[in-house]
Amino acid sequence: MTKVVKFGGSSLASAEQFKKVKDIITAEDSRRFVVPSAPGKRFSADTKVTDMLYGCYDLAAKGKDFTKEFEAIKERYNGIINDLGLDINLDNEFDVIKACFIGKAGRDYAASRGEFLNGMVLANYLGYNFIDAADVIFFDDRGQFDAKRTNKVLSERLEGLENAVVPGFYGSMPNDTIKTFSRGGSDITGSIVAAAVNADLYENWTDTSGFLTTDPRIVKDPAPITTITYKELRELSYMGASVFHEDAIFPVRKAGIAINIKNTNDPEAPGTLIVESTSQKPAFTITGIAGKKGFTVINIEKDMMNAELGFGRRVLEVFEKNGVSFEHMPSGIDTMSVIVTQEEFADKEQEILAGLHRNCHPDMIEIETDLALIAVVGRAMKANRGTAGRIFSALAHAHVNVKMIDQGSSELNVIIGVSESDFETAVKSIYDIFVETKL
Repeated sequence: MTKVVKFGGSSLASAEQFKKVKDIITAEDSRRFVVPSAPGKRFSADTKVTDMLYGCYDLAAKGKDFTKEFEAIKERYNGIINDLGLDINLDNEFDVIKACFIGKAGRDYAASRGEFLNGMVLANYLGYNFIDAADVIFFDDRGQFDAKRTNKVLSERLEGLENAVVPGFYGSMPNDTIKTFSRGGSDITGSIVAAAVNADLYENWTDTSGFLTTDPRIVKDPAPITTITYKELRELSYMGASVFHEDAIFPVRKAGIAINIKNTNDPEAPGTLIVESTSQKPAFTITGIAGKKGFTVINIEKDMMNAELGFGRRVLEVFEKNGVSFEHMPSGIDTMSVIVTQEEFADKEQEILAGLHRNCHPDMIEIETDLALIAVVGRAMKANRGTAGRIFSALAHAHVNVKMIDQGSSELNVIIGVSESDFETAVKSIYDIFVETKL
């Protein structure tokens, strides 16, 4: 068996955490390829190394003195090296990084150095081969991930190696400049490495024991999710469940590789297994509940809208021209509602309204702000009658007014819109009806 193991920033924040990581890796010979993040917070008031690098580079880019900030970064790594008693010196790498900061190599380059340096330290500690992600992870001229080239080069580079460390989060452009994935992108690197080596399992180690049924900040000690499908995870991640980067699903999904979310601080816990499909029945009708605040609804009314050919296209064309994407678009015979993120819409509000009047000639446009969206997701919902009825009954009992409902034909999820002030109450009431009472 071959496993790819990725460790998050909290798992590699200190020498003590490094020791836990080594114990986990060496406990199984199958854990052959390792993807590290940059050191995260050691305690709540601490600063992540990636944020330290961003701040340091921003000073350098403005021509300001960044000596103090740069020395603090060096101290983080040297502290780990000294505490582990390693025979490795990063002075040459720091000299190169400092020169590149002065030369304004870019914020992507700056941020990537956290993973680069941590990868070197971890490889030395484990006695593994170190492979710079810039040599094996590629982006095209548009900055899009080049899966075909990456898979070919990475597969060839790792073939024949018993063990290797590949830093997460970054790769290189055709002109050899550094390009990073979005924040949390080390998850994606782990998935890419797993696909390249045809791994049997991709273990993603973090500071939580997998996914929970809902946000523990809203519901105390929510039930864990033991198994979840890729589709369910996509829905929950999109709506705010942030244990795992949602884009990291795609490379392993194509290869049929399962992902196991595990806890570095509790390695014996089973965690959450993410799979393409499963015959296992979930513990509850729903798999999870997730949601986000900060949405705006643009309600458009026009008589005989349903009979007007191309009306919906013209509406969306206005949003497209203004660079605003829509989240959902429930509609009726004479009404159409476009839901967008409040932040995106605010600066383009009047341009969009004027465009809608020009393009669509509506009878009325009404804007409603401070909307929260809640996704109720579950592969078992399709086989259980009355799921939607129980959701709305729970919300009615909690005196929550439902402002919007959207359900796909797959019956995998139901999206509900409520006032932001009702958000927490709504989540609790849905959790109670399905998990506490096990309906």
